[in-house]
Amino acid sequence: MRKQGASAVRRRRWMWVVGGTVALACGLVAALVFQPWLALIDVRVDDEIPVAASTPQQPPAAEGPTPSPSSDGSPAASASAAPAGPVDLLSGTFISHEHATSGSARIIENPDGTRQLAIEQLATTNGPDVHVWLSAGPVIEGFDGWFTAGQYDFVDLGPIKGNLGNQLYDIPPEVDLDVFRTVDLWCVQFSVSFGAAALG
Repeated sequence: MRKQGASAVRRRRWMWVVGGTVALACGLVAALVFQPWLALIDVRVDDEIPVAASTPQQPPAAEGPTPSPSSDGSPAASASAAPAGPVDLLSGTFISHEHATSGSARIIENPDGTRQLAIEQLATTNGPDVHVWLSAGPVIEGFDGWFTAGQYDFVDLGPIKGNLGNQLYDIPPEVDLDVFRTVDLWCVQFSVSFGAAALG
C-alpha cells in the first residue's frame, strides 16, 4: 500500500513538472511572437526634415513675344527655372487603425530630383516588425481598413524608425506616385495596419 501511494505521488509530481515545463515553453514562445513589452517602450526619432518646402508652382503663362537672347549672345534666363529648395508634392494626415495613430505625411522632392517621405509629429504604438509602406490601396476608416493595404500592391520603405517624432524615408526613383498614394504603418508579422494617411 505504501509503495502504491508513493508511486501515485511521484506520478502526480511528474505530471506537474511536465505541465509546468510545457506551460513555461508556451509562455516563452508567445512572448517572443507578440513581444508585448514593446507597447511599453517608446522610440523617439528626430530626423532633420526640410521646413522650407513649398508647393510646386507652375510657371506663369507667357505674355508677349519670346525673350530675345542677351547682349552677349547667350539665351535669356528661363522663367521656369528649377526651384532652389525642396518642394512638397503630396501630403496627408494619419488616421488610426489597430492602434491610435496621429501625425502627418509629406512627399518631398529635393532639388536633385530625389524624393523622400517625411512623417512628422508621429505618435503611435510601438510594435513588432512594423514597416513603412507606400500602398496602392485606399485609406478606409474603422476595422475594415485594418487589412486593406495587404490586399494591394505596395512599396516597402523599410522598418519604422520609431513610434514617435519626425522621420525621413527615401523613395526609390521608379515609384509611381500616381499609383502609390497611401502611407501605411504596416505590421508585417500580424498583417495589420497601425495607421494610414491618404496623400493628395
